[in-house]
Amino acid sequence: MEDAVRDFGVHIDVERNLSYHTKRNYLSDLRQFSEFLLENGVDKPSDVDQAVIRAFLASLYRGRIKKATVSRKVASLRAFFKFLLREGKIRYNPAQMIQAPKVDKYLPSFLNIDEVFSLLGVKFKSDVLGLRDRAIIEFLYSAGVRVGELTGLNVADVDFSNSLVRVRGKGRKERIVPVGGPALSALREYISSRPGGGRNKDGSYTGSPLFLNRSGSRLTPRSVRRIIDKYITLSGIGRKISPHALRHTFATHLMDAGADLRVIQELLGHESLSTTQKYTSVSVRRLMEVYDKSHPRAGGEQKS
Repeated sequence: MEDAVRDFGVHIDVERNLSYHTKRNYLSDLRQFSEFLLENGVDKPSDVDQAVIRAFLASLYRGRIKKATVSRKVASLRAFFKFLLREGKIRYNPAQMIQAPKVDKYLPSFLNIDEVFSLLGVKFKSDVLGLRDRAIIEFLYSAGVRVGELTGLNVADVDFSNSLVRVRGKGRKERIVPVGGPALSALREYISSRPGGGRNKDGSYTGSPLFLNRSGSRLTPRSVRRIIDKYITLSGIGRKISPHALRHTFATHLMDAGADLRVIQELLGHESLSTTQKYTSVSVRRLMEVYDKSHPRAGGEQKS
């Protein structure tokens, strides 16, 4: 089982190009499953059947694990056994017909426009790290990219003349995303402040990371989260906001301004339109809040 999990780790890293967060969760789920198999005397992946997987899920439910977490573990097992089937290590995928629990749907967290301006209005330091942090926040809000996509960008991916950036998303899929003027200005100022103006030692931009840490290496998603936490605190917004919330904010504000749902889907890199439709619910909720506050006859039914 240990060898199979290691081979699967190479597969999702090299072939599927999943985000760091997804890869970490997949491998963590499989290590937990391996421990369960060991405790129950199951030695090899080929010995696993539906009954074994259901027993594993039952142990999770007894531990009061959230439905969303259980659902993710089912997805991890499906992907793992699908890989083993493809490699000829098993005869069938025992996780294929396992039903994941129905997950409660939550509206995505986002910033309103005033909060965005509060965040962008924080006094950033004028050194290279301060300029970097400002460029990160401007870019996340302007382009709506995932954190893993942001940290994977190279300087050469930004087309300043056409206000576009080439983003490598999930499954190595590439898309072109427009970038607003303030974000481009922040990026240009940050890159100019770096030694060599973001160029490699040979004078080229090829493979040069867009965002660097203190030691000059590519910035990690974890570092981006710490940066966002820092400036959310300084902004006085008063609630915890993840970097992904800026992606939600990007989509929600486009929806509020009347952008077409399919255009937002393309910008976000969603494979399914149903994934993008959650922003419709956010916009309707916002619409009702404005209506209730503004309309003179919005105070509920009049009693006779």
